[in-house]
Amino acid sequence: MPSRQTTSRKSTKSKTPAKSSRKRTTKKKATGARKTAVKPTSNGSITNYSSALKWLYEHTDYERMRLVRYDSNTFNLSRMQRLLKAMGNPHKSLNFVHIAGTKGKGSTVAMLAAMLQANGYTIGAYTSPHLVDLRERIVINGQMISHAELVELFKLVKAKAKGLSGDPPTFFEILTAAAIRHFADQAVDLAILETGLGGRLDSTNVVNPLVCGLTQISYDHTHILGNELSEIAAEKAGIMKKGVPVVTCEQEPAVLRVFKETAEQVGAPLSVNGSDIEFSYRFEANRELGPHTRVCLTTPRATYDHIPVPLKGEHQALNCGLALAMLDNLAEKGFKTTEEKLIEGLARTELPGRMEVVWPEPRILVDGAHNAASISALIRSIGAHVPYDSLVMIFGCGQDKDVRGMLEQVNLGADKIIFTRAKSNPRAVEPKDLLHEFNEVSGKMAQAAPNLEEALNLAARAVGREDLICITGSFFLVGEAKKYLADLAAKREKQNA
Repeated sequence: MPSRQTTSRKSTKSKTPAKSSRKRTTKKKATGARKTAVKPTSNGSITNYSSALKWLYEHTDYERMRLVRYDSNTFNLSRMQRLLKAMGNPHKSLNFVHIAGTKGKGSTVAMLAAMLQANGYTIGAYTSPHLVDLRERIVINGQMISHAELVELFKLVKAKAKGLSGDPPTFFEILTAAAIRHFADQAVDLAILETGLGGRLDSTNVVNPLVCGLTQISYDHTHILGNELSEIAAEKAGIMKKGVPVVTCEQEPAVLRVFKETAEQVGAPLSVNGSDIEFSYRFEANRELGPHTRVCLTTPRATYDHIPVPLKGEHQALNCGLALAMLDNLAEKGFKTTEEKLIEGLARTELPGRMEVVWPEPRILVDGAHNAASISALIRSIGAHVPYDSLVMIFGCGQDKDVRGMLEQVNLGADKIIFTRAKSNPRAVEPKDLLHEFNEVSGKMAQAAPNLEEALNLAARAVGREDLICITGSFFLVGEAKKYLADLAAKREKQNA
């Protein structure tokens, strides 16, 4: 706690991002939490974006379910293949990059897309989850799919899904099919797909890509993918295809062993940055870029020297190196780039919800770190890039996470912790349960708040001008924070106009 807590409480009260007098609403928007269902129940037609979302959220959504049976019945690739066939097999007309892993998938997608776009290519990117707007998942050259386009695609999926013999697609399958059809309709040069869960049984694993990327593997979704890194790695390695080159970064020995065994069994050429591919990185600071990381990567085809990594955090060097290695593989398939353009593209990389400052005073930073390794990387990144006196962390996570491991990392980095939960996540751990478990591993000051608004109230009263509030632990929580603070900023701007 800052020694000037009493005075800072007075000076920041008027600047708190909390809405003490905000009216409660009884209606939930279409993008809010909904109950999942095995089969859609609505017979109404899709006429606009609101009705399209209503129809989508009637389908099984494993992202929001507490218990998920992970097998080929639940995650049915044949169902996905039948749906795409009914839609004209749009995936067969596209070039793909396929990326799986535990952490860094979104960062790798963003950097690879930015480099290719800067070189004149039209790039589709399919990622998950979204933070605020569902359309964030389906993007072409940085532009979200339009409301009207998504409505028409959902109409198409709904019509074609009727022929699936009483086996309706899931929430994620619908979005995956819509994304692929959209990319085909818009004739993108390349579509980059990020897996949603695992890899082997993921809906995106119906494509035959030009190259695959495997980001760092750590413990996540252990109740589904397995309790051992080798088990998790095996599921991620399930995206490997015969003859398709695979690139990965430095991994735990058990993970690399699984990757190499799977690649040999499948017949996929595997390259590892740092061993098969010459790779290095270093942290530095200068007047132009401030604190940042630079990477060097050398392949038989190209040499990239001291390339600035656009995203904050030393761990992003591994993701950048992976993107560069995949870019090098794409060059063999005709995707030519220049170093000047790729550096320009990298510099323009944007990735909301990762080390993102969303409120100026008190300073509030959000990051979607959602496992122990990511929390550790986040705390190191904050230390390297964001000066502060005291760090107040607002933390909430899902029941399917390595809760104890995450709390141990929170204990190492935060000065004060406020536990809360995202309203939209039915899998969220109750704040009081997080507090109880945290007290078993730490003696640090910690509190529980039933919702984000109250957590922000507590945090704002505890910080001074040089302190930092960090909201993390879940993309659900980060998305809720971004929307809440954006709405508050809009309201204040309107009041001051």
